[in-house]
Amino acid sequence: MASEQGVDISKVAESGPGLAFIAYPKAVTLMPLSPLWATLFFFMLLVLGLDSQGGMYVFQLFDNYSASGITLLWQAFWECVVIAWVYGADRFMDDVARMIGYRPLPFMKWCWAVVTPLVCVGIFVFHVVNYKPLTYNKTYVYPWWGDAIGWVLALSSMLCIPCTVLYKLLRCKGSLRERWQLLTTPIWGHHHLEYLTPEAEAKLLAPEPPKEKATLFETVI
Repeated sequence: MASEQGVDISKVAESGPGLAFIAYPKAVTLMPLSPLWATLFFFMLLVLGLDSQGGMYVFQLFDNYSASGITLLWQAFWECVVIAWVYGADRFMDDVARMIGYRPLPFMKWCWAVVTPLVCVGIFVFHVVNYKPLTYNKTYVYPWWGDAIGWVLALSSMLCIPCTVLYKLLRCKGSLRERWQLLTTPIWGHHHLEYLTPEAEAKLLAPEPPKEKATLFETVI
């Protein structure tokens, strides 16, 4: 544009409305497929205006309820419970040892089984007890329906864990103890067996005595 007008590039356009509504549209007309770029440019301006009005409020709503805080604490707590108490901390230590070549410190097992779950529960309860409505920039308080949307976002991921466990338990047959035992028994595949020692592999692959009416279901882990 500066070459076409014969002026210095600093004088082509000034900041302000002229930059967006005069200089840029003129530059777009000089590009190949100018109607396409013009459409995209003004669509960008429209979206930019919408984002400037409410984008930060929506972003903070997502960030506070669905991407951090109690949601991550909830997920971390159940992850530790499943690894340490359902799958077994000792078994997980053996798996890590097969992958890295040595057994981790025993302190790691206690972290998975006790320390981390208790810390997660403590912070979770503290957050719930001291819950306050979400605010933006310490001035704008979100309305009740805004907090309701936030809790729906949080619960949409938090309820996946208990709902999946309940669904799996209802699908199985037998007593509650038999269902739980079936669902929490690991299913070993060839990609697991290749890291086992011959003694451990022989123990896992040893045939078990037949059981009447035994039905295998996919594991919940």
